[in-house]
Amino acid sequence: MLAFRRKGKKRSLAGRVWSWLVRIVLGFLLLSTLWVTALRFINPPITVLMLQRGVGQWQAGKEWDIRQKWVDYEDISDHLKRAAIASEDAHFMTHRGFDMEAIQEAFEKNKTSNRLRGGSTISQQTAKNVFLWPQRSWVRKGFEAYFTFLIETFWSKKRILEVYLNIIETGNGHFGVEAAAQHYFGRPAAKVSQRQAALIIAVLPNPRRWNPANPTNYINGRANSIIRYIHHYEIP
Repeated sequence: MLAFRRKGKKRSLAGRVWSWLVRIVLGFLLLSTLWVTALRFINPPITVLMLQRGVGQWQAGKEWDIRQKWVDYEDISDHLKRAAIASEDAHFMTHRGFDMEAIQEAFEKNKTSNRLRGGSTISQQTAKNVFLWPQRSWVRKGFEAYFTFLIETFWSKKRILEVYLNIIETGNGHFGVEAAAQHYFGRPAAKVSQRQAALIIAVLPNPRRWNPANPTNYINGRANSIIRYIHHYEIP
């Protein structure tokens, strides 16, 4: 009789643990879906990377100097939109968040190269920048895939590209193409030339190292390549 009661208690404890796990998972799914849906209409005010850069400035004894000005999709030059797709995600308009061809290509090149190459789409980068943290890990990649699926489901391609171009890091303390255009070229993102747009996008692999207004030979080469193919791509 005593053994039966102990067994029943163990089962009851396991049942309660399982019940709470199910509730936590369902709660996360619900809250994350509501979060993504809300940001379809509300512009993200700040990202984890912006906070990290600001804290880094403070730790270095500098004033908080994070510059970002949100501009609507219509107020961003088509040159910037096409340049981003040409450079970062050639199949943006046709994939559903993941470019398996680019991922496979990156995997094969990383086998023989000391310089790791990513295969992330604009959708994946947007999901990471808005909802997650920048440090790489398998856990973050798992959440990145989940949020990429959500934004591809609940946002339009136009909204994804708009958010991406407004939150990407474009220089030391600068985020978004408006801040970059104003800082480097003294004009709004709506008025940049094709070459200026290509240069802003060309530095994205390491925007804290390279300067669009004073490009190295490498950045000039990247910009020239972007310009060469920029008209091949449609935009939302």
